[in-house]
Amino acid sequence: MNLREYLALQQKLVDAELDRLVPAETTPPATIQRAMRYSLFAGGKRIRPILCMEAARAVSGGVEGALAAACSLEMVHTYSLIHDDLPAMDNDDYRRGKLTNHKVFGEAIAVLAGDGLLTLAFQTLAELDAPDERKTRLIAELATASGVVGGMIAGQVFDLEGEGRPPEAALLETIHRAKTGALLRASLRMGAIYAGADEEQYAALSRYGEHTGLAFQIVDDMLDVEAPSEQLGKTAGKDAAQQKITFPAVYGLEVSRRMAREECDQARASLLTFGDRAARLHELAELIVQRKS
Repeated sequence: MNLREYLALQQKLVDAELDRLVPAETTPPATIQRAMRYSLFAGGKRIRPILCMEAARAVSGGVEGALAAACSLEMVHTYSLIHDDLPAMDNDDYRRGKLTNHKVFGEAIAVLAGDGLLTLAFQTLAELDAPDERKTRLIAELATASGVVGGMIAGQVFDLEGEGRPPEAALLETIHRAKTGALLRASLRMGAIYAGADEEQYAALSRYGEHTGLAFQIVDDMLDVEAPSEQLGKTAGKDAAQQKITFPAVYGLEVSRRMAREECDQARASLLTFGDRAARLHELAELIVQRKS
């Protein structure tokens, strides 16, 4: 099975589990359930839950029971996108080729839809069929990656405060290691934790997550410059319009492209200890660098 077919299969598994975990649209209050589902099932690639499951496979060869934990990552990721698109934040009308949540449901419900997904993510982890010690570590990992010290919220704050400032390499790295990198790294770490990884395996998957996370953001910044809105599924050129600190703004496109490749190579080098069990992780690192949307 090639990577494209494999990812399609994994996406179906993730979507089915998300459908099971998230309240039906008819569950009162129905408006919030519709809003949560609108963004959650808007066509995401499910990269984070797939990375989580592949990390578990690299450690143990299987992912039995890991799917729900993986889905908590997609809930948090989607919550962040809903809030990121709000007028008070990045103010975008489109996400994944569809109107953003607040354009369909209004700002108040969009805020609550994001809150609902964030809350449900931690409920999902708390209800896992797993040893209490592992559940505690999973909850702590996701909370830290989403949080206000080196996590996603911290990265968003640095990003907002950096608008209009001269492009600076140190601030750029601070923003993106937190805003995008922390949750991607957590995806690998949570898969490792769920599968009972030892310290060496956990560290190796953490390094892979750090390098792929940075590669992902470099490519994201480049696509905002090079790709049209129709290809991205969101408004292109917004980074420059909002004077955001990005990799192309700091380094230029060619150096940024080389940096993304170097991060991919370092990510793959982190996987040597896993042998063939990490084959899909190798492919996913390449996919992250070569993606067009």
